[in-house]
Amino acid sequence: MIWAHLSRKSAQQGLGSSRLPTFSPHEKSYVRGTCDFLGIGHFTTRYITQKNFPSNHGSTYFTDRDLAELVDPFWPDPGSEWLYSVPWGFRRLLHYVKMQYGNPMIYVTENGVSEKIVCTDLCDEWRMQYLRDYINEMLKAVNDGVNVKGYTAWSLLDMFEWDEGYSERFGLYYVDFGSKNKQRYPKASVQFYKRIISSNGFPNQREIESWKRKATETCTSSTQLLAADPLSSHMELVTEIVVPTVGTVCILLTAVFLMFLLKTRL
Repeated sequence: MIWAHLSRKSAQQGLGSSRLPTFSPHEKSYVRGTCDFLGIGHFTTRYITQKNFPSNHGSTYFTDRDLAELVDPFWPDPGSEWLYSVPWGFRRLLHYVKMQYGNPMIYVTENGVSEKIVCTDLCDEWRMQYLRDYINEMLKAVNDGVNVKGYTAWSLLDMFEWDEGYSERFGLYYVDFGSKNKQRYPKASVQFYKRIISSNGFPNQREIESWKRKATETCTSSTQLLAADPLSSHMELVTEIVVPTVGTVCILLTAVFLMFLLKTRL
């Protein structure tokens, strides 16, 4: 279906054949059934509707699809401009893979939520809620017969996130990129995710609330440490840059003064 669509798009753009390569019967036979498992990275969901782009718009990923993406304004938005929390979309995706590809073995290699804000509040309640909702939908899919074998939250640490750089944070651990040693501080979601892993799921609501309290206690002390980091970074700047610079200037001025004294005596 995708190949036929791009063939039409290529023809509209005056090309003699599709820009997508074709597989020979031998190649199709060679790759069929060769995967050991399917790795899925999933973060959010969109509604789509048809939107025909004229051929003079050029060939890009967005114009080739002839689609427009829509979001529900009521979907939770943690601050990132593209990532909305839509847990039911995750379950539907897993069901689609089961039906479309013969229920292969699935490992969820990436699933998580970011915050695109400059903050020192490590009590990331929205991330704990996201993880709980998405993992619950995955467990529903497992109960429905989807062959999910593993799950990994994205990610352990804040890191460089493609074209967003360091401005978008997915980590369970906050990384202070402004400091020399890149100190790491556990967010509340660390304790929460740890409990989920050790229990292999969610026991009961009372225990979940207990986890949240424990997580909040953990991140509060870290938040206080992180809040003090601007002062630490400032002192680090003074120690490593300002002091050596001032020392160098003093040495140069002393040398110039000595040269002046020697010149006047001669």
